[in-house]
Amino acid sequence: MSRHARTERAALADLLLALGPDAPTINEGWAARDLAAHLVVRERRPDAAAGALLPPLRGHHARVQRSVAEQPFPELIAQLRRPPWWSPVSNPLADETANTIEFVVHHEDLRRAQPDWQPRDLPADLNAALWAQLPLLARLTLRGFGARVRLRAPGYGETAVGSGDETVRVIGAPAELLLFFFGRQRVARVQVDGDEALVARLQSVSPGI
Repeated sequence: MSRHARTERAALADLLLALGPDAPTINEGWAARDLAAHLVVRERRPDAAAGALLPPLRGHHARVQRSVAEQPFPELIAQLRRPPWWSPVSNPLADETANTIEFVVHHEDLRRAQPDWQPRDLPADLNAALWAQLPLLARLTLRGFGARVRLRAPGYGETAVGSGDETVRVIGAPAELLLFFFGRQRVARVQVDGDEALVARLQSVSPGI
């Protein structure tokens, strides 16, 4: 596993064990055990993981995830710590690209559901890696949005996605922008400027992936 994905995986596994299986997450309907099961299914059950994107397979995905979540919690976290080498998303060639964002986002899904959370001070190289992937993520999220959205991460860069006569500006650290464009707007600490109606729409957009 590559460095950023490995570090975030270990930190999330540690936090899951510390908080326990019933700890809340910001994901509606999910406790900590459901979040862990999602990640294990994603890596170990590609037949079921596809159901997260393909409607005909959603029933199978839900059944498998429920079954995985019922395992003893320490065993579930042990599987999360050690993904199989053959996993389509966690093999050594795919790990950094497929898992850095995944684990950062889900780490924050757990952290930000706890009392008195504060943003982490992430390493500059991790922030840079997140910033490098943000334009594509934002484009996928904003398909059909109908306005230009300008992203700015002080110290990392500025870019624009989408098209239209009006512009909305979203400013924040790369990790905060990542959460915002990954459907976690309500917990992302960003500044959003623009037409009031467009800002309201942007605050409710769901990821296109």
